[in-house]
Amino acid sequence: MARPTPVSRALSQNFLADRATAEHIARLAVPHERRAPLLLEVGAGKGALTERLAPRCRELHAYEIDRRLVPVLRTRFSGTAQVRVIGGDFLDARPPHTPFSVAGNVPFSRTAAVVDWCLRAPALTDATLLTQLEYARKRTGDYGSWTLLTVRSWPRHEWRLVGRVTRTRFRPVPRVDAGIVRIERRRTPLLEPAAYGSWRRLVELGFSGVGGSLHASLRRAHPRRRVDAAFRAAGLDPRVLVGEVAPGRWLRLHEVLVG
Repeated sequence: MARPTPVSRALSQNFLADRATAEHIARLAVPHERRAPLLLEVGAGKGALTERLAPRCRELHAYEIDRRLVPVLRTRFSGTAQVRVIGGDFLDARPPHTPFSVAGNVPFSRTAAVVDWCLRAPALTDATLLTQLEYARKRTGDYGSWTLLTVRSWPRHEWRLVGRVTRTRFRPVPRVDAGIVRIERRRTPLLEPAAYGSWRRLVELGFSGVGGSLHASLRRAHPRRRVDAAFRAAGLDPRVLVGEVAPGRWLRLHEVLVG
């Protein structure tokens, strides 16, 4: 009997061990009846999610950084024509030029880098990522607050928390539960391309913390009367904390302050 492949702590490996959860994530990743034209899987591991994604894709590129697992994956999916197992780091992959999706059980320690890769890929249509629950809640506003990354990317990408997964459904069992984050590129962006530079500058200034409040930070670049007018238009109290401002209200601030 073959010995099980030891888990690599350096790679932050926690394999999904529940079939129902894998099926649920696959349905979230490809929610429509038509098969996804191209899907990239982050961290295929032992293939639990790969197996559920494959029937939903015309082409599936399964990335696995742990070279010890690659032969096992290739053997398992040798008869599945649409699956291509790629041994290597997903982050080293060049984003496809045609529309594609991303899905995967992301190593918690690499979540930020994987998300950044996705947001930078021009042809990405959506990403469905199993992440640490705290990360998922912070990025999607589930705590009632919003982060710089989410607000900055909001005109092009919608963020949603679409599920939670208890830690007991992984092997080995991690210390925390997981969340399923869905990031979708908007078919119609909320801002014109020419406005993204001013949007980014406004949001980054607001999150800079300079001045002690969002209102004070924005006054460093805009007259007080205009900042007051923008806050009134957005329905914001001047004492509001920057993290409490939802993306939709940021859009109103930008409209009044920048035009």
